[in-house]
Amino acid sequence: MADTGHAGGPTVRRMIIGKQLQALRERAGLSYQQAAEAIYASEWTIRRMEKAEVGLKLNNVRGLLVLYGVTDPHEIDAFLGLARDANKPGWWHTYSDVLPAWFRVYVGLEEAASLIRSYEPQAVPGLLQTRDYARALTEAGFPNAPAEEIERRVNLRMTRQELLTRPNAPRLWVVLEETALRRTVGGPDVMAAQLDHLVTASSLPNVTIQVMPFAAGPHPAIYGAFHLLRFPVAELPDIVYGESMTSAFYLDRPEEVASYLEAHDRISAQAVPAEKTATIINTIREER
Repeated sequence: MADTGHAGGPTVRRMIIGKQLQALRERAGLSYQQAAEAIYASEWTIRRMEKAEVGLKLNNVRGLLVLYGVTDPHEIDAFLGLARDANKPGWWHTYSDVLPAWFRVYVGLEEAASLIRSYEPQAVPGLLQTRDYARALTEAGFPNAPAEEIERRVNLRMTRQELLTRPNAPRLWVVLEETALRRTVGGPDVMAAQLDHLVTASSLPNVTIQVMPFAAGPHPAIYGAFHLLRFPVAELPDIVYGESMTSAFYLDRPEEVASYLEAHDRISAQAVPAEKTATIINTIREER
C-alpha cells in the first residue's frame, strides 16, 4: 500500500482509500457481493466506499483489509489513520447551508489539486472573481435568495481563492472566451475592477490566463465550460468536472479525460499566447 500521508483534504483521502480498497478487493479476486457479506453490509455500500461517496466506518474498513489479506498491524493502523482523517470535515463544511452536495466534492478536489486547467466561455471563473463581480453573478443566479445567503455564497467563493496564494499553491491555467471579458456583470465600475484584477492575477507565477478571441472561430471545447484537475498523489487519476444549473458531472475514465486534455491542449494553442493577455484585457477595458 502506498504512503498517502501527505495527501490533501478529506475528499481526496477518501478517494485514495476507495481506490486502494478497490485494488485490494480485485487483487483478492472477490466480488462486491462477497466483500459485502464479509462485513454484513450491502453490495451498494462497498461500491459507494470505493467511489468515495460515503463516510468510512472504521470497523468496515478493518474488516475489509483483513478479508483482502492485509495482516500487518502497522499497515492496518496506517490505513485506519488515513480513514479517520478522511472522515473529518473540510473547512467548507461550515458553508453546507449554501453548498450543494454535487459541488461539495469539487471544492475538496480543488483544495487538493496541484494543477487546474479550465475553459470558461461565459464568465470569469470563481477563483479569479472580485467580490463585487461574484456578488453580481450570485444575485443573478439566485434572484430570490435573501441578502444574507448571497453574502454566504460570495464569502465561500472568496475563501476558495485563498488556495492560489498559499504555500505550494496549485497551478491554474485558464482559457477565457472574449465573451467573458466583454459581458458586463454588475455595471461598468464592477467590470472595470474585474478586468484589472485579471491583469493582476495573470502576473502570479502559478496563474496562466489565455484569451480566445472572437476571430478564432470554432474549437473543440465550444460545447461548454469544464475543469481538469491533477493531483500530487499517484493513486488519483486526473478528474474532469463540469456543471449545469442544478447538477454536476465528474469523469475519471482515462479515455474520457484524454478527450478533455486534448481539447484543452488545442484551445490553448488556438488562443492568444499568455504573454499578450494583459494587453488584450487592458484594450478591452479602455474600449468600455
